[in-house]
Amino acid sequence: MNDLLDVLTREGVLINVTVRYWRGCKKLRPEDIGLKADAVSDRLISLGHKRLLPREATAELALIEGRAHSLIEANTFPFLNGLGHFLPNARLADITDKLRELETEFWRAKEEFVAHYARHRRSAVEEWQTAAEKLVPNPARLVATIAAAFPLALEKHFGFDTTLFQIAVPEGISADLITLAEQRQVVTARQQAAQAAGAKIRGDTEKFVAECVASLREQTATLCEEMLQSISDGKTDGVHQKTLNRLTRFIDQFKQMNFANDVEMEAQLERVRRELLSRTAAEYRDNKPAQRSLRDGLSALAGKARELAQADARELVQQFGELGRRRFHLAA
Repeated sequence: MNDLLDVLTREGVLINVTVRYWRGCKKLRPEDIGLKADAVSDRLISLGHKRLLPREATAELALIEGRAHSLIEANTFPFLNGLGHFLPNARLADITDKLRELETEFWRAKEEFVAHYARHRRSAVEEWQTAAEKLVPNPARLVATIAAAFPLALEKHFGFDTTLFQIAVPEGISADLITLAEQRQVVTARQQAAQAAGAKIRGDTEKFVAECVASLREQTATLCEEMLQSISDGKTDGVHQKTLNRLTRFIDQFKQMNFANDVEMEAQLERVRRELLSRTAAEYRDNKPAQRSLRDGLSALAGKARELAQADARELVQQFGELGRRRFHLAA
């Protein structure tokens, strides 16, 4: 199992992307609206976070954040309950390039926001003044609280950070910084913790690889089902080039995401590429038998992908580990 983890770490990296920007929100307290804290029942009233700015003020920043997270989710596998996202090596260059583009857009949007910050603040306080007069008995107090919630320095509130790292099993623990009296007890406890953590990581690695295989197979089935629905609902016999192109792109991405070497599923997709994607959408629309073949082929692929997704993947995981070890021994 340790060898399997070694192979996995060579097949890809863990990636985390963190996007930070000032959200323009403030958590109100009872005192902010002129009420005593003990007069507000948590069971009945929740003041919660209120917007200091209208959504459109931070809309561009929010859009870039959403695109960054969507990019990661679409091209990685969640690793060990969210510890990180596993990015196969074949996708590394493309994804990091796209993240750099998004980061450039982010800092451009940040500069645009900062350039108009004073106007945003002034307009927001005016809007809150009007709203506060209708909401609370002491509007001046609420408006003062809102105005004070706008930060003077914005730099620390913004960040676009991409972190790449690899997982490693904990090993020994150094005793250099532990006093002699503490050494035996502390080192023993830490060694036990490291061994337990290592055992869990190794044990979860096989499960992780199997889940990645199942996820790609499930995505294959879902795509086929969505294509069939699109063909059924569409006009002009429902076969559109963008629908066929979607499958072509998926097959290419599958090959890049298929770090575990799922030969059977990849072969199924390549067969579909040869048999179903050699015609254009226009050629399908003019050929009823070809349309039936397309629908039958997509339906068969969806069924096979579902079947494989539910199958026991232990043999494939074992083959992945053995193939990886052979490959790296040859490279060495």
